[in-house]
Order: sequence, then C-alpha cells, then structure tokens
Amino acid sequence: MIALLLVFLLAAGGCGWLGKWQLDRAFERAELAAEQEAREQASAGPAGLGEVLEPQASFPGELVGRQVEVTGEFEPGRQSLVAGRVGRSGEVGYLVLAPLRVSDDGTGGRSWSDLSGAPVLAVVRGWVADPAAADDPPSGTVSVTGWLQAGEAASEGVAADVATGDGGGGEGSPWPVVHGIALGALVQEWGGPIYSAYVVDSETEGTGLEQLPRPMIDGGTGVNLQNAFYALQWWVFGGFAVALWIRLVRDEMAGGRRGGNATDPGTGIAGLPAA
Repeated sequence: MIALLLVFLLAAGGCGWLGKWQLDRAFERAELAAEQEAREQASAGPAGLGEVLEPQASFPGELVGRQVEVTGEFEPGRQSLVAGRVGRSGEVGYLVLAPLRVSDDGTGGRSWSDLSGAPVLAVVRGWVADPAAADDPPSGTVSVTGWLQAGEAASEGVAADVATGDGGGGEGSPWPVVHGIALGALVQEWGGPIYSAYVVDSETEGTGLEQLPRPMIDGGTGVNLQNAFYALQWWVFGGFAVALWIRLVRDEMAGGRRGGNATDPGTGIAGLPAA
C-alpha cells in the first residue's frame, strides 16, 4: 500500500503540474495584451519596420498590433481583394491587399543586405463592401504607417487564386479575389524576399477605403476559459488518484484482503448470498 501511495502521489503531482501549466496558459494571452498596450503607451510613435522585424525572419506573436512605418512603391497590377472579411459595421466585404516593394524600413537597407534584393511587404490598404469601390494603389514612393499582423495559413484555394489571378472579382472590379493573406502563396506571385507579417494601414483617410481597427492578440482581453477548464480537469484527475488510494486502504482495512469474511461490515458486499 505504501508503494501504491508513492505511485498515486507521483501521478497526482504530475496532474497538479499540468494543471498549473494550463492555468499559466490561460493568463498568457492576457499578459501579452497588457504588455502590448504598455509598449504602445510608452512609444513616442511608430517604429521603423526593420527595427522590429527583418525580411524573412519569423514573426513573434507579441508584435501583433505594433505600429510601424515603411517607405516603398506599390507594385502596379498586383493588387487583390480578400473575400469574406468583416468591416467596422459588421458587414461582410473585402480587404484591399497590395504588395509594397520596400525602399526604406528604417535601417537604411541593412536588414536585407544579405538577401537577393529589396523585400516586399503585404499591405492591407483598407476595407470595401463593394469590390468596384477598390481603387488603384497610389503610384510613386509612398510612406505607409500601420499595424503588424501575422500572415495566415495557406490553403489550396488561396494558392490557386493567387497563382492564376483568376479570382473573379466581378461586379466591375478588375482585381482578383483571394480567400486569405497566405504569404507563402503570395510570394510565388509577388516574388521575394518577403516579410512574415503584413501591415494594416492605419492612415486611410482620403482613399475612399474604410480603415480597419488595430489588430489585437487573440484572447487577450481576459482569461482563456478553455485552458482554465483544462487546468481544472487535471486537478480533478489528481484528486481521483488520491481518492482511489484512500478507497483501497479502506477496503484493505475492512478485511477483504486480509483474511476477513466477505460479509464483514465495510466491504460493501454484505448481505450477498454465499457462492
């Protein structure tokens, strides 16, 4: 019984540790959101894109919503519409997505000095309800200020639309329609090198496009209830392990395993007919 106690205590300890890990995960996104808000309040303004993220570098989640600025030229004829996106009013419409060939990201070109050339950045210029309302991106050198957001997962449909340009904008729009901002698929059409994030333009006044809100870390407004529930489950499992050992001890003390009679009080089977 002592050996079983050690085994059950080990199992209960493991369940307790897993429960604590899940509880930490439940609060992790809230803490990241708080850090994000603190950075925004402490920042005097947008940072140069290359100062926080280099081309082709992996995108750290804490940079979601970070305001950056970058200079470059929109590549003509490469704009597309991202279908099925909700605007501020709750209406479903389209994101206007265009590639910006970067000329200055705040590092004077040092961030891509070892790469094949100037990088391209996916820029969400704004939102429209009607595809025909999407205008051409501005020509010449422009400065873009916006919020960083992680690229989306690729899918076969996204890759096919981007590769062929056959999205079918329809309704008077010359732009192809895609179904996600899958940077791995877009780089095949736009060329590289490419950033692992896209920028949501925060200065769309005068363009005819609706400005989108600043991206936020998912689940950052409070406790993640799913992870909290998992933590509770692990703690319940640990409690079961201890309760099972107590039950085994009680059965042993009742005499069923120490030579007592099956009808002894406490065995739970008193009154059953003898075999």
